Amino acid sequence: MRSSSSHRRTPHTTHRRAAAVALAGVAALVATAVQSGSATAAPERTPAAASAAKPGSESVRLTPAQRAELIREANATKADTAKDLGLGAKEKLVVRDVLKDRDGTVHVRYERTYDGLPVLGGDLVVQGDQAGEADKVVKATKAEVTPATTTAKVPAAKAESQALAAAKADDAKSPDIDRAPRKVVWAADGKPVVAYETVVGGLQHDGTPQELHVVTDATTGEKLYEWQAVHNGTGHTVYSGTVDLTTTQSGSTYNLTDGARGNHKTYNLNRGTSGTGTLFSGPDDVWGNGSPSNLESAAADAHYGAALTWDYYKNVHGRSGIRGDGVGAYSRVHYGNNYVNAFWSDSCFCMTYGDGSGNANPLTSIDVAAHEMTHGLTSNTAGLIYSGESGGLNEATSDIFGSTVEFYANNSSDVGDYLIGEEIDINGDGTPLRYMDKPSKDGASKDAWYSGIGSIDVHYSSGPANHFFYLLSEGSGTKTINGVTYDSPTSDGLPVTGIGRAKAEKIWFRALTTKFTSTTNYAGARTGTLAAAGELYGTDSAEYKAVQDAWAGVNVGTRSGGGGGGGTSFENTADVAIPDQGAAVTSSVTVSGRTGNAPSNLQVAVDIVHTYIGDLRVQLVAPDGTAYTLKGYGTGGSADNLTTTYTVNASSETANGTWQLRVQDNAARDTGYINSWKLTFP
Repeated sequence: MRSSSSHRRTPHTTHRRAAAVALAGVAALVATAVQSGSATAAPERTPAAASAAKPGSESVRLTPAQRAELIREANATKADTAKDLGLGAKEKLVVRDVLKDRDGTVHVRYERTYDGLPVLGGDLVVQGDQAGEADKVVKATKAEVTPATTTAKVPAAKAESQALAAAKADDAKSPDIDRAPRKVVWAADGKPVVAYETVVGGLQHDGTPQELHVVTDATTGEKLYEWQAVHNGTGHTVYSGTVDLTTTQSGSTYNLTDGARGNHKTYNLNRGTSGTGTLFSGPDDVWGNGSPSNLESAAADAHYGAALTWDYYKNVHGRSGIRGDGVGAYSRVHYGNNYVNAFWSDSCFCMTYGDGSGNANPLTSIDVAAHEMTHGLTSNTAGLIYSGESGGLNEATSDIFGSTVEFYANNSSDVGDYLIGEEIDINGDGTPLRYMDKPSKDGASKDAWYSGIGSIDVHYSSGPANHFFYLLSEGSGTKTINGVTYDSPTSDGLPVTGIGRAKAEKIWFRALTTKFTSTTNYAGARTGTLAAAGELYGTDSAEYKAVQDAWAGVNVGTRSGGGGGGGTSFENTADVAIPDQGAAVTSSVTVSGRTGNAPSNLQVAVDIVHTYIGDLRVQLVAPDGTAYTLKGYGTGGSADNLTTTYTVNASSETANGTWQLRVQDNAARDTGYINSWKLTFP
């Protein structure tokens, strides 16, 4: 057998730009204040901060053998690592992934077990000078993994019935039990409890394969959580012109096997909905003719998109394949009949594409391929649960890298842009499916974070993260890039200066692979991207400040100058655990160097991670002991986490002295911690 890098080519008489499709995720945002002014810039001329990334802070490209050796080292020391982390005797670590920086720093991602049971939401990332050392750690849960019992009081059959009922409630077709209930510890939402995880197969309402995970409390029978593991979306294919494909020849036969990229293969399902189908092969090395009626045309697009995505992650981020192990996934085209969708599935480690309405528009564009492969990357790194705010971040990650791969491709038939589905006319009026510069323009996505965003569909709750990435890359206001005009607003009405897409994508990738966990929400994404920016460029850099400002522009946290874009800030970033239905806890900052009293518009920015903020009472305590209630008990509903800024009239208080944030959990079951808080004197 031999490989060829420019064998079979795909001739197109009509070139159509690719329609970006971000498949599976949340993207619903409301427009806010619009910035004035205009600028015209090509992507490479985007205003960028002067800081260069610290040479030692970027990840190195590991060969499969080097990665395997680091995993071996981490496995050999995982018992000691567990002790260093203070884990209990019943807790064990399972190595999941590893990355290494140029300065030798190693990031190891672990799953956790308790008394032999998998802990869902117990994952963590450990950073040290070598595999197994624990200098820093990021945990999916701050709660101690000490369930009251590991004995199930509810029979597994009840969990199975509950899971089937959940699937039927979502109008699933022919749902069946794909994986029988397994006993786990559920730690992703509140206090860890023993539970069952049941997986339901069959088909979703639109014909997409189903992998519905349902978590049932094994002591009470209550349904705790559910999420789909097959990530999908809607769109129409856009061909990429005449492109080079890497194929393999065996004797006189060529086939769509990419020997240069982990032996990625492209299969023809020929309208089927299961199995791998048939590997595309033929007597020559020319694939398709540009027409959807020729089944090879869609195969060429899928093969090309997968190759571009592989090259992007390898050349830009140093990652060899989705799992980092040099092994390619595979693609299946021509799924079903009139199937207007595409999806990623962990169970087959593959991307699958339908042919669209009338089987005339295969969903095989560059950004669709990148979007789907990125779902695989997320699954094998952060593992963001595909529900709530973490689900929105999962979906946004695929949109973000779908866009960056499109820019990376530099294909004249499908130029890079920040529009999703810009050529497919899915709305019938020529408008894109999604807009990263102003997500609410699609009529459903959200421009900024709000306390209930975790309750909407993940395709719409992805909006704030997409918007953040655009602001960080290009900045706010009006500008034209590659012939597309954007006008990006901010939620606080203040401008954001972009640092350039090249730096923004490095920051997001580092945060995804070394800071995010399965339960990361928007507040956690801000913390993770700030940590990534600090490691890459320094905490006093323009890039670090831009990350703060871009998040503030979508209503997550405060500006780099504090509050309203200026003034003096005093911050405490140390974590403080909040006891479940316990005594109040405090976090302090010492204000000095001020004269006279505090202002009438003192800004109090709080970032509290908690699984039910309605349980909390939050107060600001002045140096003389006067308490100002910021949030009362019973307000805020059932939302997760409290990330907002309060304005307090503290003009009767002396400015200098020790101020405290006091938080008390007044009800049982839900837990959390003070992540950080800040006082800003405008």
